[in-house]
Amino acid sequence: MTIQDFCALTTALAATRSRLTKTSLTAAFLRQLSPDEVSFAVAFLTARPLPAADSRVLDVSWATLSELMNRIEPPPVTASLTLLDVAARFEAIAEASGPGSKRRKREQLAALFGVATDEERQVLSKVLLGEMRIGLHDGLIQDAVARAADVDPELVRRAALFLSDLSEVARIGLTGGADGLQRVGPRLFVPLLPMLAELSEDFGEVFEAQGGRTALEFKYDGARIQMHKQGETVRIWSRRLTEVTDSLPDIVALARTDLRGDAMILDGEVVAVGPDGRPLPFQELMRRWRRVHDIEATAREIPLALYLFDCLMLDGRSLIDEPYEARWQALERLTGGAHLARRLVTEDPKEAETFLAGALASGHEGVVAKALDSPYAPGSRGKRWFKVKPAETMDCVITAVDWGSGRR
Repeated sequence: MTIQDFCALTTALAATRSRLTKTSLTAAFLRQLSPDEVSFAVAFLTARPLPAADSRVLDVSWATLSELMNRIEPPPVTASLTLLDVAARFEAIAEASGPGSKRRKREQLAALFGVATDEERQVLSKVLLGEMRIGLHDGLIQDAVARAADVDPELVRRAALFLSDLSEVARIGLTGGADGLQRVGPRLFVPLLPMLAELSEDFGEVFEAQGGRTALEFKYDGARIQMHKQGETVRIWSRRLTEVTDSLPDIVALARTDLRGDAMILDGEVVAVGPDGRPLPFQELMRRWRRVHDIEATAREIPLALYLFDCLMLDGRSLIDEPYEARWQALERLTGGAHLARRLVTEDPKEAETFLAGALASGHEGVVAKALDSPYAPGSRGKRWFKVKPAETMDCVITAVDWGSGRR
C-alpha cells in the first residue's frame, strides 16, 4: 500500500462528518492491506508514528519539522513511498540514541521527506505531531476493524480493552478473525486500561446499587499504577499507560522481595509519605513521576508507600472475570497481607460513614466502594465501583478567550 493511498483516505475522512461513511471508508482501506501493513496503518490513522504498545519515541518536534521544511529540496511530483517505507524510517528514527542521535534522526527524517510529495509531507507531519484531524476516533476505528474482519464489534472492543493498542487489535482481527480475537486476554507487560469508578456523595446510592453490602477501600491521594511482574522482571505503568518503571526503583525492589507468586498483574496506588507516615501533597509525588535524572537521590528524599487493591493475573492465569472478592483473596495471598489498601466490608451505612471519616482524617481523598461480585472491567465506569468523597465546587465565569494556533 502506498502512502499516496493513505493520503487519499485521510482526505476523504476529513471531508465527511458521517460516522457511517468514515467507518466504511476505513474498513475498505484496511481490507486491502497486507498483514505486515495493518499495525502501522492503524497507528498512522490514530496519529502515532509507531503502534501504541511500542514504547519507543521519535522525539521529533514541530521546530525540527519546520526547520527541515525550510531547507529540503522541493517535493517530487511522482509518489513512490509505501506504508512500510515510512514505517521503516520511523523505526530508524526511534532507534537513534546516544551521541550524535539528533543528527542521525534529522538525516533519517530528511531522507524520508526528500522523496515525499507535498501532500505526503503534510500528512506525515500530522502523524509525527499527533494531530491527524480527520474525525476518526478510537470507537470508529474499532467499528471499521470489525467490519473489515467481518466479526462482532464487541469482540474488537473487548480485545481493545485488554491490549490498549488498536494496531495490535486490528492485526489480530484481520489475520485471525473471531477466533483470534476471542483468545485475547490480559498479557504480561502489555498494560491494559484501568477500571474506573462512578462519583457518589451518598452511601445510600452505593448500598442500593450493590445489593446492601459493599467493600470500602481508602481512596489515596497518589498516582494509580499497574504493575506487571514475572520472576525478577518488574515493569510499572501509570493510569494513562505511560511506563514509569525507571522512576520508581524503590517500588520495583519492593515488588521483587515482597510479592509471592509469578506472572502477575496488579492494580494499585503509590503515595508520597512524610517522616510521620502521612501522605504528602500530590505535587511532591509528581517530583518523582517520570523522573530521568538523580532518581536514587530523589527516591531517598521522597519515599513512596505502595497500596495494592486488585489482582488481574496471578501465576499466568487471568482473574479479570473473577468476582472482586476472589481477586482480593488472591491479592492477600501474594502479599501476605502487606501493602494492601485499607479495607472494610460492611452492610451498615453508619459504619461506612465512620470509615470515610477515618480516611479523610488520615489525609486521604475518601473511599472507593466496590461490589463484591464485580468483575474487573478495563476502561469501564459504572455502579460496580463508586468513589465517595466530599464535593468541592467552584463558580467560574469566562473572562477572556484566546484564538488558538491550530496546535495543542
